[in-house]
Amino acid sequence: MKKLFAVFAVMLVFNACAPQVDIEAERAAIRNISDVEWLQAALDKDVERSLSFFADDASMLYPNTPIATGKEAMRALDEREFAAPRSSLSWQTSQIEVARSGDLAYSRGTYEFTMNGPDGQPITDRGKFVVVWKKVDGTWKVVADVPNSDLPPRVETAIWTPGQPAPAP
Repeated sequence: MKKLFAVFAVMLVFNACAPQVDIEAERAAIRNISDVEWLQAALDKDVERSLSFFADDASMLYPNTPIATGKEAMRALDEREFAAPRSSLSWQTSQIEVARSGDLAYSRGTYEFTMNGPDGQPITDRGKFVVVWKKVDGTWKVVADVPNSDLPPRVETAIWTPGQPAPAP
């Protein structure tokens, strides 16, 4: 009985000493980073500022392109994306779940952007995203960014990359 009491007492002390995480404050911090700071960097087409929200070993899993892992690969993808003649961009986080430990989280939401296609006509894409977050040195960083479109793929992107020879039938 004394051993059981001792184990129970140790568990109580351990639990009392465990850091208490303010989940709502963590959600608010992630929402501010995502929907204010990161979005503004994307609107400004500021590659370096946009990349500053990612962990060094993060991955972008964007549609119709190979996975980009690490800052150099992600920089190349952002430079290509930001060079496109985009006329509008928005996203809205609808859910943020933070682990009780306060060091991992995910967010999900929707996005919409419009850019000019090769023929100069506007192309609008709408979709959803999941972003995985991790605390790195006390700051929330993206470790995986996974958007995907709600729209059917355009024929040329579903079959081949524009500017490349069309595949043989």
